Amino acid sequence: MANSPTIAPYGSWKSPITSDLIVEGSVGLSQPTFDGDDIYWLELRPKEGGRNVIVKRNATGDCIDVTPAAFNARTRVHEYGGGDYLVSNGIVYFSNFSDQRLYRQEGSGTPEPLTGTADMRYADGRLDHARGRLICVREDHTGDGSEPVNSIVAVDVQPGDGFGSVLVEGNDFYSSPRLSPDGTQLAWLTWNHPNMPWDGCELWVGEFGEDGKLASTRWVAGGAAESIFQPEWSPDGVLYFASDRSGWWNLERITPDGGIERVTQSKGELGMPQWVFGMSSYAFASNDVVVCSHIEQGVSTLATLDLQSGKLISIDCPYTDIQYVRAANGQTVFRGGSPTDVASIVKFDLNPGQFGTLRRSNDLETYPQYFSVPRAIEFPTEGGLTAHGFFYPPQNPDYRAPANEKPPLIVKSHGGPTAAASTALSLSVQYWTSRGFAVLDVNYGGSTGYGRQYRERLNKKWGIVDVDDCVNGARYLAERGEVDGERLIITGGSAGGYTTLCALTFRNAFKAGASHFGISNTEAMARDTHKYESQYLTGLLGPYPERKDIYFDRSPINFPERLSCPVIFFQGLEDKVVPPNQAEKMVEAIRGKGIPVSYVAFPGEQHGFRQAKNIKRALDGELYFYSRIFDFELPDSVDPIEIENI
Repeated sequence: MANSPTIAPYGSWKSPITSDLIVEGSVGLSQPTFDGDDIYWLELRPKEGGRNVIVKRNATGDCIDVTPAAFNARTRVHEYGGGDYLVSNGIVYFSNFSDQRLYRQEGSGTPEPLTGTADMRYADGRLDHARGRLICVREDHTGDGSEPVNSIVAVDVQPGDGFGSVLVEGNDFYSSPRLSPDGTQLAWLTWNHPNMPWDGCELWVGEFGEDGKLASTRWVAGGAAESIFQPEWSPDGVLYFASDRSGWWNLERITPDGGIERVTQSKGELGMPQWVFGMSSYAFASNDVVVCSHIEQGVSTLATLDLQSGKLISIDCPYTDIQYVRAANGQTVFRGGSPTDVASIVKFDLNPGQFGTLRRSNDLETYPQYFSVPRAIEFPTEGGLTAHGFFYPPQNPDYRAPANEKPPLIVKSHGGPTAAASTALSLSVQYWTSRGFAVLDVNYGGSTGYGRQYRERLNKKWGIVDVDDCVNGARYLAERGEVDGERLIITGGSAGGYTTLCALTFRNAFKAGASHFGISNTEAMARDTHKYESQYLTGLLGPYPERKDIYFDRSPINFPERLSCPVIFFQGLEDKVVPPNQAEKMVEAIRGKGIPVSYVAFPGEQHGFRQAKNIKRALDGELYFYSRIFDFELPDSVDPIEIENI
């Protein structure tokens, strides 16, 4: 006979989903790819100080670490990186984090440098077999303090200390250099300030001359108000890409006469914001069939697309978050997750339609009976519009709350801000729900997965629309009686931290909050951040310094007197995206008001935490903070953090 649940207040429940379980067993997974019968992917390992390791799975199913212990396969182009490695015929080429040089590694041999030691960074490479070189994006930081220079370059695959020869230059940004199957043409994306690639970018194609340089180049698609995502050549040499000129990222192709033909016509997304290099939502299973991740209402489905008829056929698939799609030899590999399964590297055989898990992002026992399964919600927001989110109620079979108690709600504001809440199992979300918190992961206006019009709601209205939607989502659940309207919490990282701090400063809906490397000073970000985002705020707020008034008015740091609830700040001390002084000034202001505040700084961390001990400290520290603010007992001892004014 089963034991009856223990009655205990929300927030105080004991859970097997601990911070140790999350950091001990967890790795980040990305960028799977095929090389003959072998499959490779990249693992980010918090237990190894956040090192990125290239892993190879051979035809017999053995998994082997390729990257030697002294190396970290991670590029810093655009600061966010991606496109960190490529592999061909058992030879791996990768960017090493500490020196940002490109390396060539044959089998289990010692990596040999292909580029010199000057401050050059490389990403998103492709192998030009015929000419014995890599073609990749280069970011040149050797200048005199002005912006780094981005270009597309060719780098010899033989060890050396050069820096590559420039093939394309002159614009602010480049990505996705892709060689045609016969090696005669190169396609790439390019854009200029103040655009981000999801605002608008252009697709260009160049023809190689006999000297290996581009003899001619031409624009083929895109523009300042049209976003192109993932150009790819089909096996028979047709150039495909996703364009959002229909209002949704649909698949299109270049016709033999140079025209553009739309292949799909759906209110769904085949693209996503290009925050990192190497993203892939579709791949060619053959000349006529594409396998793709198709996003509708924020949820991914796996589908095949007949390129002749344009017919999209959904595959019965357990995954709702599908990224990094690659295909070869009738097989597909991708990173997939679902509300009840952590993100994994997954192989799918098109015939007979069979899925196989190659690597889970957490291999420890994860206690599915404690998982809260989200439900998609829509709720009314400002201007008669509707916003979206995923709601997770508390779930723990060992406990129930006292009669008439409603759970505290943690509103999660995702980063980006043009990213999206994922439906993949997040153990860090389950950390909260299994302790008796409800969680609302908000896809506020500006999020991806709901079409361009929804994404553009945030234009010039950052700090307003996102905040309204987080507040209205929380109030919607409180008014329905699903959560305690007196214990509403908001938390977020980076841009989500900005939304958090705006909500706490300019609204009075929330009783506590947590900012993880959040932006508090938009003027400082406009002046001080790295090149990739240096004019991002032009679209979100307005041109700077011309509209300095908007930047001042939307910066929480300028209005500390309006902030009247407790906040905890987590900050990496080597963060170049959001420098520590933004958090420190905010803490100082709150400290002076006598409001409970905590500041947890992490030496050696950049934008986003990669080291296991710091990920653990941030999770447990946030829980400890809420336990003191809302006065509930924790069932386990947690290393206390200093809270001032309490």
